Amino acid sequence: MNYFGWLFDAANWTGQGGVFQRLLEHLGYTALTMAIAMVLAIPLGAWIGHTGRGGFLVVGLANGLRALPTLGLLVLLVGAIGIGLIGPLIALVILAVPPILAGTYAGVRNVDSAVVDAARGMGMRGRDVLFRVELPNALPLVVGGIRSSTLQVISTATIAAYVALGGLGRFIVDGLAIRDFPEMIAGSILVAALAIAADLLLAALQKTLVSPGLQTAPSRGRRLRTVPDPRPASQAA
Repeated sequence: MNYFGWLFDAANWTGQGGVFQRLLEHLGYTALTMAIAMVLAIPLGAWIGHTGRGGFLVVGLANGLRALPTLGLLVLLVGAIGIGLIGPLIALVILAVPPILAGTYAGVRNVDSAVVDAARGMGMRGRDVLFRVELPNALPLVVGGIRSSTLQVISTATIAAYVALGGLGRFIVDGLAIRDFPEMIAGSILVAALAIAADLLLAALQKTLVSPGLQTAPSRGRRLRTVPDPRPASQAA
C-alpha cells in the first residue's frame, strides 16, 4: 500500500472537501480562536503584571485550564450547546488563553524595576508606564506565549471534525471511519506542516517586532581583565 499516494494525488487538493478548502477552514478556526484568546488574555495579563494583584490567579488559572482534557470538554460543550462552531471554539479558546496570559503576566512583571522607576520619575502615569515602557519590554515573552498558543490551537483544531465541522482534521476522522490510512497519514502530515510553517512565520514576526536590545543573545564567555596594582610592591604587601 502506498501510504503517501493520497497526499500527492492532485484530485484530493481541489474541489469540495479538498486540501485547499480544509486548509482555509483550519486557518479560519485558528485565527478566530487566537483573536478571541488575545483579546481576553493580553489585557488581563498586562493589568495583573502591572498592578501586582492577582498573580496567584494567573498561576492557578493557567495550570487549571491546561489540565482540562480538550476532547472531553468538547463533548461536554456539544452536549450542552449542540453541534456547531460554538462548542469547539470555546474549547479551543480555553486551550489558547493560558500561554498568552502567563507570557504577558511574566513579561510585564519581570520588567526591570529601575526602568519603571525611571519612567515614573519622568512624570509618566500608570497607563503610560504600562503602554510605553512595560509592554514594549515584555514583548518577547508576550509573542512567545502567542507562538506557543498558536501551535497548540493548530494541533488541537482537528477536534472540530468530531462535531461535523471542517478543517484538516476532517481527513483524519473520515479516514479513520473507513480505515483509509493514507488519508489519515496525509491529514496528520498537513497539520504538522501547518504548525511548523506557522511557528517559522511567528518567529520571523517576533524578530521583526522585538527590539534588538530585548532579544535574548547567546551568552558568551568573557575574560576578566586583570588591573595591575599601581602601588609599589612593598606597599601592596
